[in-house]
Amino acid sequence: MTTPLIIDTDPGVDDAFALALAAASPEVDLVGVTTTFGNVGLERTTRNALGLLALLGRADVPVAAGADRPLVHAQPSLSSAHGSDGLSGFAGALPPAGAPDPRDAVALLADLLGASDRPVVIAAVGPLTNVALLLAAHPSLKPKIERLVVMGGAIGAGNISPRAEFNAWCDPEAARRVLVVEDVPTTLVPMDLTMRCSVDGPWLDAVGAASEVGRVLVGMTADYRRAYRGLLGWDGMALHDAVAVAEAVRPGLLTTRRLPVEVDCGYGPGRGSLLVDERLEARDAGRVDVAVDVDVAGLRGWLSERLGGL
Repeated sequence: MTTPLIIDTDPGVDDAFALALAAASPEVDLVGVTTTFGNVGLERTTRNALGLLALLGRADVPVAAGADRPLVHAQPSLSSAHGSDGLSGFAGALPPAGAPDPRDAVALLADLLGASDRPVVIAAVGPLTNVALLLAAHPSLKPKIERLVVMGGAIGAGNISPRAEFNAWCDPEAARRVLVVEDVPTTLVPMDLTMRCSVDGPWLDAVGAASEVGRVLVGMTADYRRAYRGLLGWDGMALHDAVAVAEAVRPGLLTTRRLPVEVDCGYGPGRGSLLVDERLEARDAGRVDVAVDVDVAGLRGWLSERLGGL
């Protein structure tokens, strides 16, 4: 039996690969996509999600636009590694798509959860604003959520400040609500792990050569790869969000440790950073399963096989 999956996302190059992985995976039934501000603005992330689903042959999946700003405090606007349109300037290569669902993201999430006869997995791979609003507005629906799989945060160095990762930094109050205050089963996939799973040029070339969908996806990576070339020191890129969706598709793929997590919501230089208590005596004291390891070569091979089959 397939698992119902909702992806909350801000496409985004790695988000595009995450959506493609979900579409290629028979273990899950992609029942909805909700969008948020993040890599680019909400209007653009919503259009990208619609176009990507059309590319993937899943225009039947409802897409609802959500938060266009954080819960409390707007962060500075920054240039995006994903390019001005979120897809390295190639969003226009996507096929024509329909309109978003008339419901907002929280309403669609609530309706999908309420109507499901099976527990639903939510993969949240952007800022956590939509998920925080859902949990605050509809606490009675929490038992319908089998698990949240969250891509965000960093245990060590960040990518938007010395300690903060972009998704958590975009809306620290939402991240704290989801990761600290609420009690929904949650797997956190931090940047420390997803960076280790970065893929190189030959991997991308192979995915691009395998199918027309792969060709379009890889064609959208130019700006993103350029940004990561400076970070990695070689031609390649991180597939942050696809790693999280891989865990949603194959539970237990990532090795996790249950650890206490806190989010810095102050207005100093640590804003948006995570404090993960890794002390021996803190093990199993938290409620968040933090992904700490994976068979990197095995994951890359599996992702290539799945994406190549589109």
